[in-house]
Amino acid sequence: MSHDTTTGWPKDFVWGVSTSSYQIEGAAQEDGRAPSIWDTRCRLGKIANGDSGDVACDHYHRYREDVALMKELGIDAYRFSVAWPRVLPKGKGAVNFKGLEFYDRLIDELLANDIEPWLCLYHWDLPQALHDIGGWAVRDSVGWFEDYATLLARRYGDRVKKWITFNEFSVFTLFGYAIDWSAPGITDRDTHLKAIHHVNLAHGAAVDVIRAHVPGAVIGAVHNRQAVWPEHGKEENKHAAALLDEHWNRAFPDPQLLGYYPPMLGQAIEPYVQAGDMARICRPLDFFGLNHYGPIFAKVDDNPNSTWGFAWGEAPADADKSELGWAIFPDAFRDELIDLTHRYKLPIYVTENGCGGGDTVDENGQVIDNHRVTYLKRYTASMHEAIEKGADVRGYFVWSLLDNFEWGSGYGPRFGLVHVDYETQKRTKKASFDWYANLIKSTHGA
Repeated sequence: MSHDTTTGWPKDFVWGVSTSSYQIEGAAQEDGRAPSIWDTRCRLGKIANGDSGDVACDHYHRYREDVALMKELGIDAYRFSVAWPRVLPKGKGAVNFKGLEFYDRLIDELLANDIEPWLCLYHWDLPQALHDIGGWAVRDSVGWFEDYATLLARRYGDRVKKWITFNEFSVFTLFGYAIDWSAPGITDRDTHLKAIHHVNLAHGAAVDVIRAHVPGAVIGAVHNRQAVWPEHGKEENKHAAALLDEHWNRAFPDPQLLGYYPPMLGQAIEPYVQAGDMARICRPLDFFGLNHYGPIFAKVDDNPNSTWGFAWGEAPADADKSELGWAIFPDAFRDELIDLTHRYKLPIYVTENGCGGGDTVDENGQVIDNHRVTYLKRYTASMHEAIEKGADVRGYFVWSLLDNFEWGSGYGPRFGLVHVDYETQKRTKKASFDWYANLIKSTHGA
């Protein structure tokens, strides 16, 4: 890969930001949108402070203002997701044209500002209507997703060339079907295994659909990958770490890119695999999307009702941590990028990386988020080091453009480069916004 000798970054390196539909759009009951499983989870009182995505950042109405911020930031690309229940309220069947038209407007606004749209089909907001008839636990879900992908490919493929099938497969399946941390909040081993396999099949079906309908499509999937280490390095936690590693890091990219499940999971999932399934899952891709924050620590789960027998452990007491308590290990990011290049042999785009905290507007109307600036400096430096050591990294997207609805944590943690006052919806650029803008400018030779 050629490098720009003036900046030290690969030529045509893509700088961007990422968001997701339920976390920023709001307008949850407007223009024909139906509930998703996350709307339902919010109604059940499972979210901190009783928060919900009903309004979120009101991006549905304020997308032009947000695209203007992206333009000012200087990004090349914007990764966003489509809300399945906004365009297909029942998940299948009748199309909601007002929903489709919103994404037409957003895509056109991005292109008018020289920002490339990177469209993610699924960022966790399964239509509640589909969950009610089995959701990812039933094999019919593969066909539902294939039809949904066809609709979007045919609608937007003339303008969108960068496509992502799913965001963080392991998170929404593990936390939604084995550990009650996410929607739909099921804790059942067999249901979890079925969901893993059906989501993998749905991914493969979507890849084929996009290839068929979008000339020149560049297709990938986004995986969360972090090193899994045994808590305190203890021997008794090593098996738990190995099993969590299979679920967290390998349950999806291995079958999708290598054609097989990792060994322990593969044995458990075998009853649900039919002839021809692995070929349907393992479809040629153009890039690997990586979401990475920091390593995770595993320990044995002594709870007899534990679905898998592993649990999240504590980072070492002396480890650097974010304001949210997440471990900060830039060297682990560097190593992950190098390992991924060797393992899967695809160009890598870092589709999420960022730092959460409790940012506030000071008396001067500023948000001085030095903790985030420091984090981004360290992680982009480690990414640069990985590239120098041979990692094939082609782009980097910060999570996130805006403070937003952070799933079960509600509106407490803030990850944005832009502060959002949720009462007034006022946007305030943070110090990290300026830092990132300057980084991008320097690599563009401006």
